[in-house]
Amino acid sequence: MSEAPARLDVRGLSKTFGMTKVLDDVVLSVQAGEIHGLAGQNGSGKSTLVKIVTGFHQMDAGGEYYVDGVAMRQPVRWREVHAAGVSVVHQDLGLLDQLTIAENVCIGGFPTSYGRIDRKRRDALAAETLARLGVDLDPRALVGGLTAPERAEVAIARAMRDQTGGSGLVILDESTRALGGSDLVRIHGLLRRIAASGSSVLMISHNLPELLDVADRLTILRDGRTAGVGMETRGLTEQDIARTMLGAAVADAPPRSSTHDRPTAPAMTVTGLTGGRLPALDFEVAAGEVLGLTGLPGSGYEDIPYLLTGAKAAEGGRLEIRGRTLELRKATVVQCLRAGLVLVPERRDRDGLAFEQSVQDNITLPAMKHHGKPWFVARRWQQDEAQKATDTLDIRPRDPLLLVKQLSGGNQQKVLLAKWMALAPAVMVLHEPTQAVDIGARQDILRSVQRAADSGVSVLLVSSEPEDLAAACDRVLVYGEGGLVEATSLLPDAIVEQIYAGTVGTATAGSSA
Repeated sequence: MSEAPARLDVRGLSKTFGMTKVLDDVVLSVQAGEIHGLAGQNGSGKSTLVKIVTGFHQMDAGGEYYVDGVAMRQPVRWREVHAAGVSVVHQDLGLLDQLTIAENVCIGGFPTSYGRIDRKRRDALAAETLARLGVDLDPRALVGGLTAPERAEVAIARAMRDQTGGSGLVILDESTRALGGSDLVRIHGLLRRIAASGSSVLMISHNLPELLDVADRLTILRDGRTAGVGMETRGLTEQDIARTMLGAAVADAPPRSSTHDRPTAPAMTVTGLTGGRLPALDFEVAAGEVLGLTGLPGSGYEDIPYLLTGAKAAEGGRLEIRGRTLELRKATVVQCLRAGLVLVPERRDRDGLAFEQSVQDNITLPAMKHHGKPWFVARRWQQDEAQKATDTLDIRPRDPLLLVKQLSGGNQQKVLLAKWMALAPAVMVLHEPTQAVDIGARQDILRSVQRAADSGVSVLLVSSEPEDLAAACDRVLVYGEGGLVEATSLLPDAIVEQIYAGTVGTATAGSSA
């Protein structure tokens, strides 16, 4: 009896843009009923590979591409690929908040009757798809009111809408990046149910623990080539994956608490900060300190960076910095900037960078008014500042005139960090600075945060990543019911336990002294 063909089989796939070969003889095979991980540094070719598989780019001559043993004709056409059973859930999920779950699930495939959308059949199709996946949601509910894991479930349901009887392959392109803790466990359960039905999942993620937890096998790209093919995840470690991704062992940034004396003199004092679900919070950040802040996903601690910096209106609270006092209920972004407080937001694509502008223009934008007139801006200082940032943060390619949209995600994140570090602020507030970046870029970013603190900058690092907090911070505050308490240990497992074990009390955390 012959062996069943692979659900997805890519052989000898290469791709050249101009004079640059971004993929070279790549091999990828995903079996029916498996969850297959795809890993690699930013710029390794993962996104290009997915765009070829979905027909957005065309492969170079000589490559082969099969779905369930059937060759996809060249050039690849998305309609034919989708008809063969391939679908994608993109990083931003692509949902429309003003529409219902049923409308979102059926986008691109509405059932019609006499030339019009058949609403009864639409709702029935959505309900049937959700039930088949084991997702308990009301198809009539608006997507805008859903939680993060519910939104992910709707996006996956839309991708699986046309797949029946254990067929099809769903590609998750960093689709779980915003999830953590129990939310991630919930989505992993859904993916396992999909695989158990005979359908397949190709998961692209920078989260190595996630890939080890949920994937059956793993393919790793390095510099456009296949560095690891179909590796069984059982028995693998994060270090094994990182070594294959980078071609060398990863040198972790040493825990900050072990490298220097703990700072004590307060540089920023926050008193009575309230907004949304947050109670009155008090805390201080010392000069030259990296203070971590974390909590249960969705608990409200994620609002703190924006309430502090004027990006979101606070209901109350006072901020003291550099001898100035700001009433947070009235504070604006401009006032906070003038006081020396900057924000590196979570969403670099939406809130942080001008993607159609160059690396140089993005890095120097906040400081332009200090180096010219509205009708004239000197260029030499821009070139010097961009070059310094490129060297310090190892931004690649090393061309400050490239558009930001041409960079990989990790290098875009470095540009965002450099943009605000160039102002030499008193306090930097960072929200999820290593989200959706590879392990190499993560280390570069954390080292840059440590260097900024060593130069006297105070850093508030708001993150859901316990490994980042343990590596970069002098102290960590954990938010729970009633307020903030200081973590009793800077070990990642201890931080996680304190977040989820209900050990957060009602006291607030004060001075670092």
